[in-house]
Amino acid sequence: MLLSGAMALLPFFGSYGQTKPTLTVEKIMQDPARWIGTSPSAIYWSDDSKQAYFQWNPEKARRDSLYTVGVKNQKVSKVPAAERRRLLTPGGVYNQKRTQRVYERGGDLFLVDLKSGKLRQLTKTVERESSPAFAFDEQEITYVKDGNLYAWSIANGQTRQLTDFRKGRKPADPDFVKDPQERFLREQQTDLVQIIQKREEERRQQRLAQKEASRNRPREIYLEDKTVDNIILSPDERFITYRLVTRPANSKVAQVPNYVTSSGYTEDIPTRTKVGDDQATYELGLYDLKADTTYLVSFKTLPGIQEKPSFLKNGQKTGKVDSAQAKTETRKVMMFGPYYSPDGKKAVLVARAHDNKDRWIMTFDPATRGIKVLDRQHDEAWINGYGPGEIGWMPDNENVWFLSEESGYAHLYTVNAASGQKKALTSGKFEVLNIQMSQDRKNWYLTTNQVHPGEQHFYRMPLKGGKMEQITRMTGAHEVTMSPDEKHLAIRYSYSNKPWELYLMENRPGAKPVQITKSTTQEFNAYPWREPEVITYKATDGADVHARLYRPEGSAANGPAVIFVHGAGYLQNAHKWWSTYFREYMFHNLLVDKGYTVLDIDYRGSAGYGRDWRTGIYRHMGGKDLSDHVDGAKMLVEKYKVDPKRIGIYGGSYGGFITLMAMFTQPDVFAAGAALRSVTDWAHYNHGYTSNILNEPQDDSLAYTRSSPIYFAEGLKGALLMCHGMVDTNVHFQDIVRLSQRLIELKKENWELAVYPIEDHGFVEPSSWTDEYKRILKLFEANLNKTGPK
Repeated sequence: MLLSGAMALLPFFGSYGQTKPTLTVEKIMQDPARWIGTSPSAIYWSDDSKQAYFQWNPEKARRDSLYTVGVKNQKVSKVPAAERRRLLTPGGVYNQKRTQRVYERGGDLFLVDLKSGKLRQLTKTVERESSPAFAFDEQEITYVKDGNLYAWSIANGQTRQLTDFRKGRKPADPDFVKDPQERFLREQQTDLVQIIQKREEERRQQRLAQKEASRNRPREIYLEDKTVDNIILSPDERFITYRLVTRPANSKVAQVPNYVTSSGYTEDIPTRTKVGDDQATYELGLYDLKADTTYLVSFKTLPGIQEKPSFLKNGQKTGKVDSAQAKTETRKVMMFGPYYSPDGKKAVLVARAHDNKDRWIMTFDPATRGIKVLDRQHDEAWINGYGPGEIGWMPDNENVWFLSEESGYAHLYTVNAASGQKKALTSGKFEVLNIQMSQDRKNWYLTTNQVHPGEQHFYRMPLKGGKMEQITRMTGAHEVTMSPDEKHLAIRYSYSNKPWELYLMENRPGAKPVQITKSTTQEFNAYPWREPEVITYKATDGADVHARLYRPEGSAANGPAVIFVHGAGYLQNAHKWWSTYFREYMFHNLLVDKGYTVLDIDYRGSAGYGRDWRTGIYRHMGGKDLSDHVDGAKMLVEKYKVDPKRIGIYGGSYGGFITLMAMFTQPDVFAAGAALRSVTDWAHYNHGYTSNILNEPQDDSLAYTRSSPIYFAEGLKGALLMCHGMVDTNVHFQDIVRLSQRLIELKKENWELAVYPIEDHGFVEPSSWTDEYKRILKLFEANLNKTGPK
């Protein structure tokens, strides 16, 4: 079924008590850059800490432009094109004294002297040079080109190749003949014919000469059917570690048909495999330059590497588990590092199990290839993303810092590389979100949600732990970019009803932040956008659920209500900053103007509330995450007196999935629902996200059948709207097509499907957003607001 026919256009503006404009779907779904304004983004500092640069578009041009603001005069100016071309590229890697910085731009490498500002181009080739880094003695810069590691001398500009990785198999030795009969004939010819003897000896001498000439060249390492990445030179330049990647040869990649093309032909878009398909495997290789030998590092001794996950220990729990699946096997791991200590004498590695239920931190000795585990974090559900990139050495060369959810929340720890003694530097029922060490190695700078799960603030803390000094104070969220001299902060700040703006402030508690940009338009500012209440309510199991609440002015008794379900991928929306769901936020203001109460829930699985909340959906999506919404509906009825027969629900992606589960399994709670770009069968979604939560379908079929809406479609009673982009490369259009066929076969009639031929998972065109939300509003008005205010 396809929704058809044009809806009557609502006016852009009207009167509302003669005090504020009337919101319309057309208004709030138009191009946000022109209607709302463009917030500053991509903030970085000049190397001398005197200027902050950022992308901005106050002129409503076709694209953002580079702007700058001085720390002293705080004057904002657009960077002219000529000056922009002369600017140094931000980022890259500093030397230990922070006097030099090397970076990649356009596939070439550049070295800048920070004191003089002198720029030196190191490479100028058609190939791409990447991953520049200073060697331990800082006399050379290492980089990767064509999958091999090179070193460039700062003193004389000479380049040497450190590895020689080659595709395919190693050629056979011409002097070795395996077949006995062939070897007999060859030896016979050599013995009987003198000219053959002479030529064979000449070829042998030539090969010896070539081998001698190449003695100082790196060893040829043949990859066969593998690829190589993460090539790292040890501080003593004796060892090179590298990661060998074997990708599955026969994995089937799903194709998404694109019907609206410039060619006029339907064109397939290759996307991804599905959950449970074979995944890439990894090995850690080591090249000993002194011995001219390669090795593989073994991880078979890791504690727990052969443990079966708990869901496999009892096959009856999973639905279908055969004897082969139940066997004890050495689990595969993906490794990161090594990370070398500042003095170059020690190293640690990180390994993560492929099923993401274990993460190990271990010391690593390249000379012996020995490993010793310092920390194992195990989770019967799945380990959070902390590990690679969230680890480093303390200045004492003895202790390693890392982030872990061991306590149930993401916190900062250290572990002694010799004794294994571990210490928590932060603790409490809050999350450490970002972290960096100060340049003098005396303090940490952290972003946490310690004040409230819906706020993010910037702190300073002594290196060995202790009191955390709160530097930012404005209610909301702060995305902080610290100046290189660490004296000033460039802050992207926002509040619930105020989009992101740029502020500057001194890097000290009590300093006053100064607003630099004003990005929103007069038209946008004309409407008094609501500050949603951030509330908590009790779930059936006693848990505190955080949510945003929007209430109409005056009495809402017996009025309609709508519950919004944010998407997943580990997200949060019941917070006090400007939401990434800004269109939905504006739509909620529109609904409230029409008399609806709106609830926006951080259900089980949302970010910001610790490990137990994060993993509350393990092996049952549509379980506690859905019951949190059912409990929210109950709370709206009991506390805010909404009409229990006039409650709707909507959301996109994971929110669309929850909407389907709500309409199919809780038909007496929700009278209408709009499911947008919805997952209908988790067995058809991607591997990385889905296997964490539901394991693999061939191992845990029960988790998939109880979590997939397509199995519950017969429960539909209320009015259902489904919307989906036809070129969705994330949740494929096939998902909604299969569910539509199921609804047809079940003879369900109270559902509609709207398709968007040119849209991917995240809609782009304002016309698509407008059409979609006009249909959602029509659904709610027809089914929830029939007797309510118009």
